[in-house]
Amino acid sequence: MRMHNADATCGIAQAAMVLGDWWNVLVLREVARGHVRFDALAAEIGLSRKVLTERLGRLVAHGVLHRSLYQRRPVRYEYLLTDAGAALLPLLVAMQDWGDRWVLGDGSLTATAESDGAEHARVHALAGSRLPDGLELPGGEGADLPVVSPDSAATVLFTYPGTGIEWGEQIPGAVGCTLENRLFRDAWPDFRRAGVDVRGVSTQLVHEQAEFARSEEVPYPLLSDTAHQLAAALRLPMFRGAGRLRHKRLILIVDAERTVRHTLFPVVDVPHAVAESLRLAADCARTA
Repeated sequence: MRMHNADATCGIAQAAMVLGDWWNVLVLREVARGHVRFDALAAEIGLSRKVLTERLGRLVAHGVLHRSLYQRRPVRYEYLLTDAGAALLPLLVAMQDWGDRWVLGDGSLTATAESDGAEHARVHALAGSRLPDGLELPGGEGADLPVVSPDSAATVLFTYPGTGIEWGEQIPGAVGCTLENRLFRDAWPDFRRAGVDVRGVSTQLVHEQAEFARSEEVPYPLLSDTAHQLAAALRLPMFRGAGRLRHKRLILIVDAERTVRHTLFPVVDVPHAVAESLRLAADCARTA
């Protein structure tokens, strides 16, 4: 591809060399979702084997993917994100946010969703899908923690825009994050008796979450998705507020096999949603 001389020092132009191809973007989207083997990628994207081989080769050459051997006879590789590839996840999430708002939506800034919209359909389609193996996020103590509890029959995974945010009342659907955490905190003994764990996720920084957890005596982990790993893995709905991409409020019920069993979205009635998540998760744990 011929480039203008000035493009050699332009970061946008250089990034476009990697992401400017439609198929490259979709390959990275699927790898982020945990589809890291050739046949899975071909099935998800609907791309011919010849073209997929070419695109994977380019992404490896650009240093955003690396090949990892998982089978010797015959030789088979997985395609995993490098550090440079993982650094592209916020860009993919920003593209999704833009598309949801300006192409699939009417341009309104909101932390909720319409029942007939693309975000609603995408979240509810998660039921039956499996979270990628090894997905971990930084917790309040600084250590990475699994998104799904390894020791419980079910996990309630809830995402929220952020606590202690003054602009929340200005954005429809953004109010209620502190209330939601308090309700999960108060119901924590009931969740534990049912064999269910709870994880809260926002894009706030680890120290912000830790301070909130201490002040509110939150007994379950709060995980920081600042690198947008969870958002990209599940294509979760986001919105931009106070200079940061933030999760919209939703709740997933995930079983011990990392399969999403139920989704609650949008979460408008917070007390009802917390109670309903307990009911659904307890039922999931009983049938595990």
